[in-house]
Amino acid sequence: QVQLEESGGGLGQPGGSLRLSCAASGHTTCLGDMAWYRQTPGKERELVATITSGLRANYADSGEGRFTISRDNVENTVYLQMNNLKPEDTAVYYCYADMEVIMYCRKYAPKTEYWGQGTQVTVSA
Repeated sequence: QVQLEESGGGLGQPGGSLRLSCAASGHTTCLGDMAWYRQTPGKERELVATITSGLRANYADSGEGRFTISRDNVENTVYLQMNNLKPEDTAVYYCYADMEVIMYCRKYAPKTEYWGQGTQVTVSA
């Protein structure tokens, strides 16, 4: 199995910065693409940024130019650096990972995708 644990959320001020972390544990050799999503009450989960195992990053329009996703494949940790925070960034942020499609990972990380518990980000007015 793979476990994902987010941290770094909290209260930010408009124009300020926060850095979220997602630490993966378990069968981390199976980690494929990873991503950050966010969700506000009553709305569906929204993609924020993705990063491949080869460190290629993509961003949703909401975070383009303000957010940076990065990945440390030694520490098995993904980060989301959020700069120039806006009140609309307020959400629960979730870490996501899919698994390499190889037999080893089918056995030891059989779920098609893994999610963290989420970390709350609140940006005050």
